[in-house]
Amino acid sequence: MQLLFHRVDLRLKHTFTIAHDSRDVQPTLIVELRDGRFSGFGEATATRYYGITIEGMVASLEAIRTLIEADDVADPEQFWATMHPHLADNPFALCALDQAAWDLWAKKLGQPLYKRWQLDPGKSPLTDYTIGLDTPERMVEKMQECPWPLYKIKLGRPDQDIDLVRALRRHTGAVFRVDANCGWSVEETITKSIQLRDLGVEFIEQPLPANDWEGAKKVYQQSALPIIADESCIVESDVDRCAGCFHGVNIKLTKCGGLTPARRMIARARELNLRVMVGCMTESSVGISAIAQLLPLLDYADLDGAMLIANDPATGVTFEHGRVVYATENGTGVQLVPYEKAEG
Repeated sequence: MQLLFHRVDLRLKHTFTIAHDSRDVQPTLIVELRDGRFSGFGEATATRYYGITIEGMVASLEAIRTLIEADDVADPEQFWATMHPHLADNPFALCALDQAAWDLWAKKLGQPLYKRWQLDPGKSPLTDYTIGLDTPERMVEKMQECPWPLYKIKLGRPDQDIDLVRALRRHTGAVFRVDANCGWSVEETITKSIQLRDLGVEFIEQPLPANDWEGAKKVYQQSALPIIADESCIVESDVDRCAGCFHGVNIKLTKCGGLTPARRMIARARELNLRVMVGCMTESSVGISAIAQLLPLLDYADLDGAMLIANDPATGVTFEHGRVVYATENGTGVQLVPYEKAEG
């Protein structure tokens, strides 16, 4: 087994702005596990918000290179369990490694991963397309560039949020979802939920700061729209905590440590009657294709990351008007294409 790294600076088609960040380039790390015949690929992006760097992920994986390369990945779940104690403090690195392991495993068995898991892609929800926070005019332009049945609207300017959604609504009949990225208060969320419901919004994602559990409980009880946890649902133990405070959870593979724990989180959320969404970072087709293997298990999907970048270093799943189109290759369907390496 060989462990290889591919560092890429993903160039965004548009400046991407949310309540606490704005960027034009997204550094990402692609991890490759090569067994001599097959290669499995996984991905995790750098993020200032969580203190994750490319250098830090590489260092964490280099520290256990011998352990990784000694494993034949005959059982990806056991592989994750072996690696987790060494990478518990860097779930992003663990995620990339875990995705690569599942991809390699399914490729060696000659099947797409979702088929190996006995999932029916006919049950997959559509994915939304994210419109980053900007002026109303620019957000309308972005929306018109990509006609889509579902839009996820990033909000975070308290005095302008409703007017912004109203302005966008004039240009489309598509379903809206809104994401405040922890930027609202309790009373603001309850009030806006009524206005947003009347504007055709399906749900609100993470309106309150991640640790405001008392506020979340009040919003859960009084909101006119379902509330989906994002920053409040990071790891497996958070799912139980979200019950009674949120109507559903948005699971991010990079935050929880990969496909292996994500599958357990989905199962637990179902037991608690929580709706389930899986989202993405601004990542390439490597990460998006891994996430897409989970689609038949979900209520909602936010898998547009690769559509937001101009220099995708891989092929994999694609989307047609919100619908996933799986690649013909086995595993997660990922193959690298020629790419420009990140500086340094």
